[in-house]
Amino acid sequence: MHSHAGHSHTHTDDSRRLTIALVLLLAFMAAEVVVGILASSLALLADAAHMLTDAGAIALALFAARLARRPPEGGFTFGYRRAEILSAQLNGATLVGLGALIGVEGIRRLFEPPDVEGAAVLIVAVVGIFVNLAATFVLSGANRRSLNVEGAFQHVLNDLFAFVATAVAGAIILLTDFGRADGIAALLVAGLMLYSGVGLLRESGRVLLEAAPRNLDPEEIGNALAAEHHVVEVHDLHVWEVTSGFPALSAHVTVRSGCDTQAHRRQLAELLRERFGITHSTLQVETRHEGPLKIAPLQPGGGA
Repeated sequence: MHSHAGHSHTHTDDSRRLTIALVLLLAFMAAEVVVGILASSLALLADAAHMLTDAGAIALALFAARLARRPPEGGFTFGYRRAEILSAQLNGATLVGLGALIGVEGIRRLFEPPDVEGAAVLIVAVVGIFVNLAATFVLSGANRRSLNVEGAFQHVLNDLFAFVATAVAGAIILLTDFGRADGIAALLVAGLMLYSGVGLLRESGRVLLEAAPRNLDPEEIGNALAAEHHVVEVHDLHVWEVTSGFPALSAHVTVRSGCDTQAHRRQLAELLRERFGITHSTLQVETRHEGPLKIAPLQPGGGA
């Protein structure tokens, strides 16, 4: 029970951290959109779009974390834990979509660069760096093992790099009047968005497709179970992840005849917990039929 209390404490702490980061980003994003339009800077608008996905990521992460804490009920025997994975998937998709849009617009601007207000871009980008540093600092204390919180953290971290690129572009425009710097910075931001979006889609896709967690090798687990004394064979082994940090396993295990199947089941479950950190395992242990096979004589008249 104690561990559960600790767990819920980290959850409320995570929620508080996520909320602080959300408020920071939303307030700054509104200002950024206004300046981006007035200064006609695509890099600033790209950053704002990225921040919008950040804010969305954090809002979704908060909502999903709350859903995930609801107890199992009715048909939802695992509760709503996978809501976090759906949230990560949605974040990945929005990042990829916005990244593609900004990339197309950035390329167009390289051919026809508009007049960009370098000073405004530089000032907002520098403020953006500080806002994101604050948000990154707040989120770095949260539980990064959750794909959900990690997704939000990656968003904010990417934003930090994006703002550095935008600040450099603003400085270049101020010093050299090279208007294309803004489009180039926007393309860099778009590239970052695509990269992190595809990463999130891939990781959350693995969970949705019931792939084994990256840190657990089903073959190694199968061999470890089969190597145990009395175990004859292991088949129908499945390892998957309900949500990040919650692996589950099921398998059929055949043991020698005359063995105590329940004792073996407990011992194998203990092995899985200690060696692989799998606390949720379903093992079907059966004894193997050994001894002479009896061949019944053919029924008279039954033969050919």
